Amino acid sequence: MAKILIVYYSRDGSTMRMAQQIGRGVESVAGAEAVLRTVPEVSAVCEKIADSIPDVGAPYASLQDLETCDGLALGSPTHFGNMAASLKHFLDGTTALWFSGALSGKPAGVFTSTGSMHGGQETTLLSMMLPLMHHGMLLMSLPCNEIALRETVSGGTPYGPSHVADTDAELTEHEKRLCWVLGERLAKTALALRAG
Repeated sequence: MAKILIVYYSRDGSTMRMAQQIGRGVESVAGAEAVLRTVPEVSAVCEKIADSIPDVGAPYASLQDLETCDGLALGSPTHFGNMAASLKHFLDGTTALWFSGALSGKPAGVFTSTGSMHGGQETTLLSMMLPLMHHGMLLMSLPCNEIALRETVSGGTPYGPSHVADTDAELTEHEKRLCWVLGERLAKTALALRAG
């Protein structure tokens, strides 16, 4: 099985729902498995170590999850045009994997949700791509011939799926489709790379 790791931070649930849709896309491909993980919230008071298993939702991601995955989807809500501090904190702890090259050559994609249409979706997606490029990962975009990308009036960019959460809006059908497409692309690419 090709294991596609989906690591996300979600405060209000929108990014988590996107992660679940990406997982459905991954698992639509025979021989692929989606593994959902989240990251702990960063404390503004001091740095602390959180429990290894949250009370609800996906378990916390570990370096071993990254090391053993065949592909990665990384998601965060937009915070002033950038990824959330919690996800950045997690990525800042991956230096050992960079030294070993553990992520090099693996496919990766990014996704985000914002509170408004012009909330910085594309800059957030680009901010998440930078550490993945440093790790030598193969970045996957959304294909330009994907109809949902051309027809969406809410979220969705060539850089990766996005969602306009507004006032706790549910994912639109176009947004769901774009998440599914990213998951499918990551799974198919990971399987092709494993086959050599």
